[in-house]
Amino acid sequence: MATPPPFAPLALALSATLLLAGCAAPAAGIGSHLDTVQKSGVLRICTPGDYKPFSFQQANGSFEGIDVDLMTGFSASLGAKPQYTKVTWARLLPELAAGHCDIAVGGVSVTTERQKQAFFSAPYMVNGKTPIVRCADVAKYQTVAAIDKPTTRVIFNPGGSNERFARANFKQARLTLHGENVTIFDELLANRADVFVTESAEAITQQKLRPGLCAVNPDKPLQYGEMGWMLPRDDVAFKAYVDQWLHLAQAGGEFQRVMDRWLK
Repeated sequence: MATPPPFAPLALALSATLLLAGCAAPAAGIGSHLDTVQKSGVLRICTPGDYKPFSFQQANGSFEGIDVDLMTGFSASLGAKPQYTKVTWARLLPELAAGHCDIAVGGVSVTTERQKQAFFSAPYMVNGKTPIVRCADVAKYQTVAAIDKPTTRVIFNPGGSNERFARANFKQARLTLHGENVTIFDELLANRADVFVTESAEAITQQKLRPGLCAVNPDKPLQYGEMGWMLPRDDVAFKAYVDQWLHLAQAGGEFQRVMDRWLK
């Protein structure tokens, strides 16, 4: 079984955020989320809630995971309570852009397409695309080329970077869109699919939860990736606060304690 990757937090580019402050601001008449969250005492959080170990909705309706733990501390720093809204991956960016939430979390990959409509926090994790397969097939699916065969059944969940990766890289494999990220791993175990490509942290988590599944070289992902929180575009004051909070959480050890809880 492959060794998990070193999830080292990235250095935060706070100086770049400060430079942005002179170039953009919330639209006229609309205050920063930094102010409105403190006044309302509520931080509205959009999350798909189907992505262990980042954000997962339990049977009782509550949420748990890396981002959930971090949101607890972040909300408290604003004197606010976290209020979660479960949305699909396809609706995550539209809901944020429409102003229905203050922040979107839950294992969100940083992409230029998303950045066209939203800000991202400074990335807090390097977490590239990694296949997860039945353990007996690890040697068979080592590369994109090895996976992209007419006999390979590639499965993916809709609306996010996993779907984009599958459609962009697998032209010969048999592609299947599966609507529920929570049950997609059961399709592999039941031999109804062969490969699911997701972030290495999720692949490692699921191989622990589901004996018989193995992450393929999670320390050497198929594609480089970063993760961060998605924020309303042009709200520079809020982004600066988010980045500063992440920086202090990393420097003070809170961030690493959360990571250790979920990844060790």
